Amino acid sequence: MKIKKGDKVRILSGKDKGKTGPVNKVLSKSGKIVVEGTNMLNKHQRPRKEGEKGTKVQFAAPIRISKVIVICPKCGKDTRVGFTIPESGKKMRQCKKCKATF
Repeated sequence: MKIKKGDKVRILSGKDKGKTGPVNKVLSKSGKIVVEGTNMLNKHQRPRKEGEKGTKVQFAAPIRISKVIVICPKCGKDTRVGFTIPESGKKMRQCKKCKATF
């Protein structure tokens, strides 16, 4: 998977188009991610105790990975991600624009 938790991403389509934020959670089996502050939904919760009122809880819902693009931490531009294997032998992600590894 090319997107990891903590990466800064920009939303490409949908109601939050153009917003940026860090990735909070990656759901690899369903191909979705949760981005902080985007795709906010309200969930109505019933009262748990007698005499308590019900509440509305706002949370960030998952969005498809295909709707986001990674922002390079080195050059700060939207970029696709490639892979490279340096001399150390550890597979690293690489910015397609500035060729920096991260």
